[in-house]
Formats: sequence, structure tokens, C-alpha cells
Amino acid sequence: PWVRAWTLRDLRGCPPDDPDLRAARQATADHPAVRGLIADLADWPGEALKRHNDAGHGLHKLALLANLGVPADTPGLAPVIERILAGQSAEGPFTVNLLIHERYGGDGQAHPAWMACDAPTVLYALLALGLDDDPGVQRALDHLLGLSADNGWRCVVAEALGDFRGPGRKDDPCPYATLIALRALSRVPDRLESEAAQRGIAALLGHWDLQRERKLYLFGIGTDFRKPKYPLVWYDLLHVVDVLGHFPVARRDARFQAMVGELMLQADEDGRFTARSMYTAWKGWDFADKKTPSPTITAVAWRAFQRAQAVA
Repeated sequence: PWVRAWTLRDLRGCPPDDPDLRAARQATADHPAVRGLIADLADWPGEALKRHNDAGHGLHKLALLANLGVPADTPGLAPVIERILAGQSAEGPFTVNLLIHERYGGDGQAHPAWMACDAPTVLYALLALGLDDDPGVQRALDHLLGLSADNGWRCVVAEALGDFRGPGRKDDPCPYATLIALRALSRVPDRLESEAAQRGIAALLGHWDLQRERKLYLFGIGTDFRKPKYPLVWYDLLHVVDVLGHFPVARRDARFQAMVGELMLQADEDGRFTARSMYTAWKGWDFADKKTPSPTITAVAWRAFQRAQAVA
């Protein structure tokens, strides 16, 4: 049903009150797998996050719910949202349970905290769920904008985490933090052409230019980067084009057009896309199958293509 909703909304341009679109959104909220995700989030923040590419963690389940278009008034979501809002840090970002191993400078214990590689995902989800008028969400958005550097978003963490920093040059942008920061801003129409957004976009497009030269914070642009993969968890081609396609300045750039072009080359003769890599945590969903075309990945890819045509 979410594929039907995306097709009606993003490919056919149906208005929000279109009866078929409303029915598809309701069917999405009622889908057993979606109800299962909501149930999994009932104990938010849940288990500790030990690595940010843990695709089955509640952080990414929350983002998927928002990406599928589930409304905030879906039964069972209100208590989850309340728990998220209650976990806002004094600095502004919403927290998750983070565990940093001793070998990386932590104490091996879980603590409510935030990093630039998780807080924007929580903010994105709240914005996508329609909580843009919430004062706490606005405060988190202001903080995110304040973290923007002249070259995108760098590796920044909560004060409580001390001097912890990811494996990269201090003054380099983190491609992943920049990507998910832009993903959050993509939900705020009056920030699409903000200075912060433009700096972040320049950082990601600049990384595309550097793909044969070096990695940033261990993130490279190679064979694995190009493989269609869903949900949008990590730093890969489908995730990057899905996010950048929201921004007019990115759509006008030849490098974004090249990214979309490389993605579209991976369609089969019927225009369908099959996952070339998958997260085992999502086994049973259509996008966690490397043998059968995925309606979900196909819809995301064609949505990126359609946005790439809107270059005005």
C-alpha cells in the first residue's frame, strides 16, 4: 500500500485529499508489518545503539515508519512520540540510548545521548509524522541548523560524550551526518534553499567528485555504494538521490543527474529494481530479497528519476 501511496502522491501528483491516496495511506497504517513496527517501538528508546548502521534498531524502524507515510495519529504511535519528545536533551537534539565501547573511548554503558549521525534521523521522523509545529521539534531543528559548518555537517556529539569523534579528519564533513541532516531539512519547505542546506548539498556532491581519490570518515563511493538497498539506513546511492532530489539546487547539478543516471541503469527491461544488497533484519519485506524485483525500491528509484526531471 505504501507503493500505491507514493505512486499516487509523487509520480501522479495527486493532492492529499485524493480518495485513492487517502485509502492507500490508511491501508499502509493498517498493514500488519507496519503495526508490528509500531509495537516494536513501544519501549522507545529501547535497546542501546552500538553502531549506527544497525538496520534493525528502533532508530531505523522509526525512520521507516515516517518514510512510509504513516500519520502521527495511527493507533499506538502517540505513546511512542511522547517518549521521544520526553527524551529531548538540554542542548536541543532528541536522544537515543548510545553505547560506546571502551576501545573507542566510551565506558561500555548505555546512556541517553545524541550524535550528529543519529539525532537528525529522529528529527526527520518527527517532522515527517507532522510534528513540525511542536516547540521541541523546532528547538531541535534550530540546533541542527546551528551545527552546520562551512562544508556541511561534521562529526559532533553531545557534551556528555566528551571528546569522542569518528574516524576522520576533524575539519572534514561527515557524509552520513550531512546526508541525514539534509533528510531532516527536506521536510521543511522554507529551509530547502537555506545556506545550511546548500553547504550540505555541496559537501555530498563534492564527495561524488572525490570518489576516486579518498574516503571521508571511512565512507567511500564504490561498488557497494551503488547497490540499490532499502530501508534508507546508511550512506548509499538510493539514499543520497532520494534525499537530494528534494532540493532544487541539487536537481540542477550535473553530478546529481549523474547519480540518478547510474541508478536507473540498474533497472531491468521492465523498469523494475531488485535489491543488490539487503539488510537481513528486514527479511520478509519485499526489499529484502535479491532475487525478485522490489516494488518498494522500484518506486523510490522512479521517484528520484521524476524529481531529477524537475530541474526548475
